[in-house]
Amino acid sequence: MKLPSRLLIWVFAVILAAIPSALAAELAEISAALRRPILDASNTLSDVQAYCEARVPAMPRPHSAAEWDKLARELRVATLDRAVFRGEAAAWRKRKTRVEWLETIEGGPGYRIRKLRYEAVPGFWIPALLYEPEKLSGKVPVGLAVNGHEGIGKSVAYKQIRCINQARRGMLVLNPEWIGMGQLNGAGYYHGRMNQLDLCGTSGLSPFYLAMSRGLDILLAHPNADSARVAVSGLSGGGWQTIIISALDTRVTLCNPVAGYSSFLTRARHFEDLGDSEQTPTDLATVADYTHLTAMLAPRAALLTYNVKDNCCFASGHALQPLLEAAGPIYKLQGKADRLRSHINYEPGDHNFGLDNRLAFYRMLGDFFYAGEASFDTNEIPCEAEVKAHTNLLVSLPTNNATFNTLALDLSRALPRQAAKLPGSKSAANKWQRTERNRLREIVRFHDWKAVPRTNIMTALGRRTVRNWTLRVGDSWEVPVIEFERERPGNTVLVISDAGRTNTAAEVTALLDAGERVLVLDLFYFGECKIRSHESLFALLLATVGERPLGVQAGQLAAVAQWAQARPEMAAPRVLALGPRSSVIALVAAALGPDSISGVELRGSLGSLKEILEQDATIGQKPELFCFGLLEAFDVKHLAALVAPRPVRFTDSSERVRSEMGGLAEWYRVLGGDEPQVQ
Repeated sequence: MKLPSRLLIWVFAVILAAIPSALAAELAEISAALRRPILDASNTLSDVQAYCEARVPAMPRPHSAAEWDKLARELRVATLDRAVFRGEAAAWRKRKTRVEWLETIEGGPGYRIRKLRYEAVPGFWIPALLYEPEKLSGKVPVGLAVNGHEGIGKSVAYKQIRCINQARRGMLVLNPEWIGMGQLNGAGYYHGRMNQLDLCGTSGLSPFYLAMSRGLDILLAHPNADSARVAVSGLSGGGWQTIIISALDTRVTLCNPVAGYSSFLTRARHFEDLGDSEQTPTDLATVADYTHLTAMLAPRAALLTYNVKDNCCFASGHALQPLLEAAGPIYKLQGKADRLRSHINYEPGDHNFGLDNRLAFYRMLGDFFYAGEASFDTNEIPCEAEVKAHTNLLVSLPTNNATFNTLALDLSRALPRQAAKLPGSKSAANKWQRTERNRLREIVRFHDWKAVPRTNIMTALGRRTVRNWTLRVGDSWEVPVIEFERERPGNTVLVISDAGRTNTAAEVTALLDAGERVLVLDLFYFGECKIRSHESLFALLLATVGERPLGVQAGQLAAVAQWAQARPEMAAPRVLALGPRSSVIALVAAALGPDSISGVELRGSLGSLKEILEQDATIGQKPELFCFGLLEAFDVKHLAALVAPRPVRFTDSSERVRSEMGGLAEWYRVLGGDEPQVQ
């Protein structure tokens, strides 16, 4: 029967009107499925804690003082070489300390304050104050007074009081500004930007270390300095500085770290102890834990001060005992047990270097620097009236003083260290890929993990089947995967997103409409596998034990792809990566899993890793992208070249992507693949 034309038009109108509502309903169903939890809330946190703890080196148990001395020397050299002075920092280390003396101001009874600035690394100047007794004769003790997270930095009152009390006892005391505080309290000195240097293959820890070691250079260059009596003391971040410089620079003969550090094993369970980037530097814990560093103080005098109800970090109840248990036997082995001491502050007991803690420090100075001198008084010399305003202690700095970002940008100009053009013949190209894949594997610490399904919950969703998978990747990681398919699906697509899987409903719907099978997964640090508190700090913890978050993520993705490929009804999947972070992960996984990933599509990809530096990003914003030495060896186009001849497609691309990827077309033709698409 032939319908009237007006009725036919009405029927078509009803059908067309129903389509948007049907699409909206489908999108809502898929979105609800993506939001459904798969893992327990604490799953990924437990995974990363166990993973890191298993890799923290145990404290050795030497049988003799000579055996320990040899081991301590080896640990010291290895720590400096592998954690502090990597890359350009090795050249910075060799530079002579540059110091510029400025004005001298009146201090108080018997001492003056000399203002100075010195160069920690090229172009990076540290303002400092030297408290100098007015009457000096012979050799006198020296002290390096470091400090932590204080907004006004070197001029904070309790630090001034400590310096004044040492100066009035006849000591030379250097009070340097800490990076990120006081006069260096700018965005460019934020500790989470030191990892920009790591990306360039130069240790971000090195400016912190050189700021301290050059401070000792200045002190010991003074004609009245006694090199046998060298003290370092500080609170919080200053306590961390104290253990680092004292363990690794044997010029220090007495130290007093206050509420400044704990073992990495302690930190993994007490999140308040995790600390900033410099306290958890790349690869430190491949050589030494803080327990080792404490033992490396032996046989020198050490006072470990902690607070009983610390409201910041490193409370005595959990932080102190593991350090004493590690270092105590070493001091006893050397017959110097009396030189390792501890002090617990009960009043006020919070995060402080107040009077009680300072008195403990003065007693330590009396016992080891002024032994036998009856005139030495361990009581604090009243000096509140001598404490100066912050403005009176300012030290002029160059207007273009370097920052972490300017240092990293300078380093990046010569990076990556690759030939200007990729090889032009197929045999040379294949050889380059083999060599560079091995290099990339080492840089990201890639693991050839297997994925094994632990759970599989299948439900029907309209015309689709949905499976919620929990995959055990390697021996350590639980990865949640949601699989969508319609009847007789075609190719398989793995979807990862910077925003997590719950924000991929539109992409999943489009792929299903195109007849694809879709597997959406959350990798470590994304979506359901995101650690909600202290997020970037666990990325740092992974890096300090010798792993890399980028390698973990790429290893997880490659393992899931291999698992998908091995299923009877599937071939090697392609990867759709949404966002700049996921795009780098996808490229690394595809480069190192050439048989299990058939190609990649990257939406919103970086055109160059240098954009991370140009955006002045921090470790908290893009934790896996600060992989040590990645930019030194590769840029995005080199990672894409390692995927060839499999297809690489850039969509939602910036002009930077277009300009950087232009040279890859010929490379792909050499290897027999279609040239990369950039849209």
